[in-house]
Amino acid sequence: MAPSHPGSIIQNWILPEDMTITESAKLLGVSRQSLDALVNERRSVTPEMALKLEAVFGGTARLLLALQKRYDLYRAEQNIAEITKGLKPYKTHPSHAQTQAA
Repeated sequence: MAPSHPGSIIQNWILPEDMTITESAKLLGVSRQSLDALVNERRSVTPEMALKLEAVFGGTARLLLALQKRYDLYRAEQNIAEITKGLKPYKTHPSHAQTQAA
């Protein structure tokens, strides 16, 4: 199952229900467009944004960044063939011996 983008978690669990994106963005010191792009999954959570969210609304920056990393890695794995196209393993590296033996 695909991991959720952290923007949905921010919108549904961190930002107050009774507060608009504009009001939330103002409290965070960011543009409305920036926060809107994040909660609508068009932008990634940066370390700076994660710290701002933690400071203003709670939660933890580390959790938000871990969720972003998990989401990004999942998305990259969906394109692994394209990402690794033309690459060849360095056969003498110890980690390759373990995967070939398994």
